[in-house]
Amino acid sequence: MTGDHQTLALLLFSAFIAVTLGITTWVSRNRHGSAEEFYAGGRLFSPMENGFAIAGDYMSAASFLGISGLIALFGYDGMLYSVGFLVAWLVVLLLVAELVRNCGRFTLADVVAARMAERPVRIAAGTSSVTVSVLYLVAQMVGAGSLVALLLGGTSEAARSWTVIGVGALMVIYVSLGGMRATTWIQIVKAVLLMAGTIALTVLVLVRFHGDFDQLLATAAERSGHGRDFLAPGLRYGGDWTARLDFISLGIALVLGTAGLPHILSRFYTVPTARAARRSVVWSIGLIGSFYLMTIVLGFGAAAIIGPDAVRASNAAGNTAVPLLALDLGGGAGSTGGTVLFAIVAAVAFATILAVVAGITLASSASVAHDLYASLRRRDAHAKQYSEVTVARLAAAGIGAAAIGLGLLARDLNVAFLVGLAFAVAASANLPVLLYSLFWRNFTTRGAVWSVYGGLVPAVLLVVLSPVVSGGPDALFPGVDFHVFPLQNPGVVSIPLGFLAGWVGTVTSAEPPDAAKHAETEVRALTGAGAV
Repeated sequence: MTGDHQTLALLLFSAFIAVTLGITTWVSRNRHGSAEEFYAGGRLFSPMENGFAIAGDYMSAASFLGISGLIALFGYDGMLYSVGFLVAWLVVLLLVAELVRNCGRFTLADVVAARMAERPVRIAAGTSSVTVSVLYLVAQMVGAGSLVALLLGGTSEAARSWTVIGVGALMVIYVSLGGMRATTWIQIVKAVLLMAGTIALTVLVLVRFHGDFDQLLATAAERSGHGRDFLAPGLRYGGDWTARLDFISLGIALVLGTAGLPHILSRFYTVPTARAARRSVVWSIGLIGSFYLMTIVLGFGAAAIIGPDAVRASNAAGNTAVPLLALDLGGGAGSTGGTVLFAIVAAVAFATILAVVAGITLASSASVAHDLYASLRRRDAHAKQYSEVTVARLAAAGIGAAAIGLGLLARDLNVAFLVGLAFAVAASANLPVLLYSLFWRNFTTRGAVWSVYGGLVPAVLLVVLSPVVSGGPDALFPGVDFHVFPLQNPGVVSIPLGFLAGWVGTVTSAEPPDAAKHAETEVRALTGAGAV
């Protein structure tokens, strides 16, 4: 990359960082310091604002960089991520959005603890939420490192490492100073920028092929080296039974995982009513749906215009396909148009990463403070409210440090693939306990705790023992081999285990279900009566 690319992109990076830091500073001067302000932004956002923020929170580096890269490398099989991420929103809309807003205050644990023994449930749900959040953060860190390494020469390991550290520091600043209000406005700004950039690239790709999508697909298949197989299932997940089962496992995790993501669930608390929460999801589905349809065009466009070999040469995992596509669409390396378009796309991708890591860090630090810490200290409501916020700010720093370390370790993996692992853990540990709490009258505290750990522990353990961590050239530790679980995504095993553990824990529990608490929760969930 030329010096012009670097200078312009770095200027755009700096401009976005300056604007977002300005928003954070302004919000920090006007905040009241309460837990409701820090965790939920005072519940003052409109459905449209929250819908844009949800879209900004959800359309991550995995979507913009990772999915397009996977489609460019593997064609049809890469599209599974686009379809899975989009279909998942139907589960959120139909099953959890309105009910979660009515039953909780700030976190997933609020919903479950409403009818259970509070302390063990909060500890379990808080532990699970932090684990999912850290896994999701790692994907964003890897995306940031890949992007800036491309900008500064493609092979700069030092630049990649310092970028990961810088993103971690920025996210701690955003969360510590601005809380949910600043994070929301950063996500709204990012969503607008990302949609504008994606629309522009999609139009340019279609113009290159004169609006003929069939010609685009045919060219992509020809340049892929796989012919028509590039447009058919099986290139990545075909072959033996292991690959096919991995395909099923990934699909289940993507569709079910969104409803268990802590940073998505926390967004429902930033609006005043459950009706507003549902309308927020409708807004976000429109934005997210159109975005994922465009990622399909960008992925096949990168395959047709750049070619999978060039994409793989730049980044083995395909994370740089979209910036390379922008460079070519603008006129190629060395041209003014290529320089400008590449710099804009790189800056938008970087903005995407910063906004998403801020939302995830806020959700995970809220779980640490509101669930783990608050359940272990005295019940002085006034004192707890302010000390919780202090602990949340400190937790943001600790979570940021953990994400930086893991991001440096996993820097060679595809970001969409890493997010797939986070979705699998969320669907295994968080979704079963959430659905049981909302819909099963006889669910007990033991069932809730067993459900969380019964999904969380197998999911994490199976990932550790999978080819993702050891046993292959693309693993985290390629020099060793201790993998015994053949699948890369554990969802097909760990998600049923989470549901099964919750059922076994409930039916073997000596504790009788509290019918009064369930009735109260049911009325609140369905009508909003008594909701905070």
